[in-house]
Amino acid sequence: MRALRMVLIVAVVLGGLLVGADRVAASYAESEAADGVRVGAVRPESTDVDIKGFPFLTQAAGRSFDEVAVRFTGVQVMAGGRPVRIDEMNATLHDVTLTDAYGIERAGSADGTALIAYPDLAAASGRDAKVAYGGDGKLKVTGGVRILGRTLTRSVLSTVTLVNGDTIRVRADEVPGEGIPGLEGMVRSRTDFDRRIEGLPKGMRLTKVEARENGLVVTVTGRDVALAAG
Repeated sequence: MRALRMVLIVAVVLGGLLVGADRVAASYAESEAADGVRVGAVRPESTDVDIKGFPFLTQAAGRSFDEVAVRFTGVQVMAGGRPVRIDEMNATLHDVTLTDAYGIERAGSADGTALIAYPDLAAASGRDAKVAYGGDGKLKVTGGVRILGRTLTRSVLSTVTLVNGDTIRVRADEVPGEGIPGLEGMVRSRTDFDRRIEGLPKGMRLTKVEARENGLVVTVTGRDVALAAG
C-alpha cells in the first residue's frame, strides 16, 4: 500500500513537471509568434498570442496548431490611399503552420473583428467632418459648407455599408435642404465617402461592417492567410 502511494506521488509530481514544462514552452512560443506577426503597413503597437490545445509540445513537434487566438492593438492599414488606425483587432486562426523560428507563418482559415474608432474613421475619410455614433446602428456625420460668405454646419444620420468585400461606404440618409439650391450636394461632399481598406494580411477580406457606440466594427474572414513578418 505504501509502495502504491509512493508511485502515485511520483506520477503526480512528474505529471506536474511535464505540464509546467509544456506551459513554459507554450509561453515562449507565444512570445516568439507575437514578435513575428505583422498586420498592415507597420507592426501593430502590441500583439498578444494565445495558443490553444494541450499538450503544446506535441503540436509544436508537428509545426502546426489547431487553433490560435491573436489580439492586435494599433494596427495601421491604408484606406483610399490614406492611413487608418485600427484600434483593436481580434482573430481566431485555425490550422496554423509555423516558421522555422516558431513564428506563425499562415493559417488555413481565420475569422475575427476589427474596431475603428470614430476619430480615426473621420481622419481616413479625407473630409473636413466629424464622425460619431448616431444611435440605432447609424453614424452621425457633421460637416460645414461655405454659402454666401458664411459657414453652415449640418449633421446628418448616415448608413454605413460594405461594398465589394473591401470598401466601407458612408452615405447620408437625408440632407436638410432648407430651400437652398445645391445645399444637399455641398453637404454630401463633406459627409459621404467610400474608403477601400488595403494592407490586411493576404487572404483576409471584410464581410460585415456595423456602427456601434464604441466605434465601427468590421468583421473579417480569411482562407490561407499569410501572417509572417518580413
